Amino acid sequence: MELLSDPKVLVLAVVAVLILGMAKGGFSGVGALATPLLALALAPAQAAALLMPVLLVQDVVSVWSFRKTWDRWIVAWMAPGALAGILIASLLAAAVPEARLLLVLGLITLAFGLYRLWIERGGRIVAASASPGWIGALFGVATGFTSQIAHAGGPPFQMWVTPRRLEHQTYVGTSSILFAMVNWMKVPSYFALGNLNHQTLSAGALLIPLAVVSTLVAVRLIRRMSSHRFYTVIYLLMVLLGLKLTLDGLF
Repeated sequence: MELLSDPKVLVLAVVAVLILGMAKGGFSGVGALATPLLALALAPAQAAALLMPVLLVQDVVSVWSFRKTWDRWIVAWMAPGALAGILIASLLAAAVPEARLLLVLGLITLAFGLYRLWIERGGRIVAASASPGWIGALFGVATGFTSQIAHAGGPPFQMWVTPRRLEHQTYVGTSSILFAMVNWMKVPSYFALGNLNHQTLSAGALLIPLAVVSTLVAVRLIRRMSSHRFYTVIYLLMVLLGLKLTLDGLF
């Protein structure tokens, strides 16, 4: 509770949880904004640890909501890569300059979002990607690495999966299953690094009711949305996210 007794931390934590609820409910990628936002009031590692219990609970809601619509082939290729990325990030935790990582991730995300908006402008139909699974494994490494550092695994996932043009609820379900696995993979390293402790776990637990409600609201919105509109929203979110991560990396 000590962490949330600071009004600034409390307000930013609430906003971060709402953002994560949108991400877990289906607006994939936007969740990468949550940790940098909370890091305005806490050390980045502490901010990430505080949000970990929130993510784990939101994963349960999201996985249950989309348990019947997910692509097993994508998850089977990306999950082992994600585990490798998490292990690499854990070993390099002290050596990885987070600002530089966010800058590179932001520029790539921005460029990708703009590119997809351009080629699909005016409702143009673009052939779905059929890149091989081993490419997905490499994107899985990037997903695990960036997720371990700053809960920012969404953009690498999007870059490989969105061009495959899955039905939008299948896309959300695939994201839900994969990131639930990724977040549980991260738990041991968070304990080993000392980031998950009584203080961060207690603060995170208090935010869980809001986490559940925000995720359920986002799930309801996603189910009412058409696939075309869904992907347009995802690409716009990627552009905004890319700008935010780039600015975080520069300043």
